[in-house]
Amino acid sequence: MKQLRLKLYTIDMKYVRNLAKADNNVMSVSPQVNKNIRPFVGILILLDEKKYCIPLSSPKKKFESKKNTVDFIKITHPTIKNEKGANKVIGALNINNMLPIDESLLTPIDMKIHGNDSPQTIAYKELLKDQLAFCQSNKELILKRANKLYDIVENHPDKNINLVKRCCQFAKLERVLSDYLNKK
Repeated sequence: MKQLRLKLYTIDMKYVRNLAKADNNVMSVSPQVNKNIRPFVGILILLDEKKYCIPLSSPKKKFESKKNTVDFIKITHPTIKNEKGANKVIGALNINNMLPIDESLLTPIDMKIHGNDSPQTIAYKELLKDQLAFCQSNKELILKRANKLYDIVENHPDKNINLVKRCCQFAKLERVLSDYLNKK
């Protein structure tokens, strides 16, 4: 297995809109709903050298009771505990919404704290750093789940119809990526 170094990116909005036209499960990057800076963790190398990015979700109360599954991983803080004594949930990886990607469509997220950053921006960058640290320390699990989910959706969709319904149509989106790159 290749050594992976996960990073955080934003993805070209026009490209994501093209994907969304082809598949309703593509997560929004709309500036109107304040999702234009949605971070994605990546790059994940799948079975036959395809590159994918997985969208991060900000922390939500409902994640506390949600279980990790093949298509969803809670991101927890390594030292901060919640009121029940478990590691505090600081986000989630929506593997079911991973997107095929070409590196030319990625912009790395600057997580360096600058002197002119607002307290809100600093807090956001600290959260991203904690989320990325979780992803780095769990990259083998993330890669394993991404590959397993890809295999289920593309090769065995009849075995878990409910799971497949909430996943992006990976092969279809790969064709959209190919068409998009050919038009550029």
